[in-house]
Amino acid sequence: MDRLTLLETFAIALDEGSLNRAARRRGITQSAVSQQIKQLETSIGQQLLHRTARGIHATRAGDLVYVHAQTLLSGYNRMTAELDQLENSVSGTFRISVSSFLGRSVIGPMLIEMNAAHPDLNIVMRLEDRLVDVVREGYDLAIRTGRLGDTDGFGRKISALDTVLVATPAYLDRVGRPAQPEDMKRLDFIQHHEDQTKGFFPLRRDGREYPAPVRVGFTADDPDLIMRAVASGSGYTRVPRFMVADEIASGALEVVLPAYRPPNKDVFAVYPSRHTPDRRRDLTIENVVARFEALRDPQAGPDAITA
Repeated sequence: MDRLTLLETFAIALDEGSLNRAARRRGITQSAVSQQIKQLETSIGQQLLHRTARGIHATRAGDLVYVHAQTLLSGYNRMTAELDQLENSVSGTFRISVSSFLGRSVIGPMLIEMNAAHPDLNIVMRLEDRLVDVVREGYDLAIRTGRLGDTDGFGRKISALDTVLVATPAYLDRVGRPAQPEDMKRLDFIQHHEDQTKGFFPLRRDGREYPAPVRVGFTADDPDLIMRAVASGSGYTRVPRFMVADEIASGALEVVLPAYRPPNKDVFAVYPSRHTPDRRRDLTIENVVARFEALRDPQAGPDAITA
C-alpha cells in the first residue's frame, strides 16, 4: 500500500481520536485501519500511537509525523486540483460537508443532478451539524449557515436565506399571540445551537429595527428535533421560510409577529484555499446559489438572497 494512503489513515485516526471513527470515515474496517497504522510504524521504525481505553493519542514521533503528513496531503490535494483545472474537467473525488437541513432539502438533490451530469465526478457528501475545519479534515468544500467557526480555510458569503419565526396555533392560543416585539419575552424559543441570540432578536419593520427579547426554552443541534419540539407545542423557532412554507400554508404552523422580519440566515462556502483553482468547487457553488435563488421569497426584499 502506498505511503500517502498510510499517512492519510494515520492523520484521520488522530483527528477522530478513535480507530473506530476513523474506519467509518475511511469506509473500511477498524482492523484495516489498525493494520495500516502498524504498517506505517514498521516503515518508519517508530511507535506513533498510544492506545488507551479512552481512545488514541500521538507519541512524540506521532506528533512529528502528523505535522508532515498534513503538509504532504495538503500539497497532494492542491496538485490534483490544479491538474484537474489544467484539463478544465469536472472529475475525481470531491468531498463536501453540508449541514443536515441544507443537505436533505436543497444541496443533496442538487448534487445528485450534478453527479449525473458529470459521470467522472465522485461526490462524497457528509451531513453533519458541526463546524468542520476543511483543511485539517480534508474537505474540498463546506456549506454552512450562521457562522464559520475556527478553520484554516477561506470562507465567503454566497447567499442569505429569508427566515421566519413560527409556532403552532395551539401554542400561541395557550401563551397568547405577541402584538409587538417586547411581547416575545413570554414565549419560549427553541434554539439551534448556532443561534447565539445574546438575549434578543433584531426584528425589522418599515426600515426600523426593534429588539425582541428572547427566552430560550430548549437548545438542540438537530433541525428535525427542533421542529418536533415546535410541533409538540414547546415553543417557537426561527427557520428558513422555504422549509416551512407548506406547513404555514396548511395552517399547521403560524408565523409569529408576521409584520416584523427576523434576521436573514447567511450561507457561507468554506474551502481550503482561495488561490487554488477548482472547477468542481466553483460549479458546486454556482449551483448552490442558483438553487437558493429559485427558493427566494419574492416578498422578502432584495437582500434576502445575495450571491
